[in-house]
Amino acid sequence: MGRGRLKQYSIEVLAHQELTEADLHGLRSLFDSEYLEEFGEWDPRQPYGYASHDVHSMARIEGRVIGHVGWAHREITVGTQTLAIGGVGGVLVSADARGVHLGRELMSWAAQSMRDHGRAAFVYLGCREEVVPFYESCGWKRIRAREGSVGRDGRPVVTEPGPPILILPISPLQMWPDGDIDLRGRAW
Repeated sequence: MGRGRLKQYSIEVLAHQELTEADLHGLRSLFDSEYLEEFGEWDPRQPYGYASHDVHSMARIEGRVIGHVGWAHREITVGTQTLAIGGVGGVLVSADARGVHLGRELMSWAAQSMRDHGRAAFVYLGCREEVVPFYESCGWKRIRAREGSVGRDGRPVVTEPGPPILILPISPLQMWPDGDIDLRGRAW
């Protein structure tokens, strides 16, 4: 499997409680292949200290997990408003499956699953600067705001505007409000 060529893959969306032991093993293999040295072993209950996911979009080839996007429903505060969002995390495509737009397809499946659940007005994520162009190519918009969350160590964290925060509207009738963001929990 080289860049630009990929065997036939399948994508499925599963609620976290529907994951089998084989699914969890596949996800652990995918994440540990990328992050084991830097962050240690992947834990589905608290992946690398971040929030866990309610729903998983997973791509497979012959049973092997080659891509993942996870999300969780949560209500957050932005300024004085409460918003229902899908917090996205765990976006990863295996090294041998990159370059064929699989990440973009997984993001599309994840966003559709949020639309199908009907509870989120926006999809939300924070990321590293170097991956912002990927998310923007998927239709995400960058916003600037102070963000409060619970850190990986369990303590409150406030991040001043600057690091990437991206949103994707699920409901076309809603506008993102101005103001500080309180994630009311861990980031994804």
